[in-house]
Amino acid sequence: MSAGRRDKLVTIQRRGDDQDSTGQVLETWSPQSTIWASIAPVAGREYFNASGERAEVTHKIGIVYGPTVAPRDRITYGSRIFDIKSVINLQERNRELLLMCTEHVV
Repeated sequence: MSAGRRDKLVTIQRRGDDQDSTGQVLETWSPQSTIWASIAPVAGREYFNASGERAEVTHKIGIVYGPTVAPRDRITYGSRIFDIKSVINLQERNRELLLMCTEHVV
């Protein structure tokens, strides 16, 4: 099993919290590493919520084993943002990781 051809340069970002001048907690994202990845859509759906119609697309992103990555992180590719839902060590061989992600499309 292979995670696919890694031909997209993506950035792994980690969430942090900062405070503004009034003490309000602000969510920040800082880059952890930039690596080559494969991105493949898996499924999509449309739904309604309080703010109107939304779409959610599920992707699998393949990367080489190595960078520390967890479901609390996210992947950016250009202006696209992918929330990591799970990290799978393919065949438990410590060679490839498969990240199951969701991309929220407005």
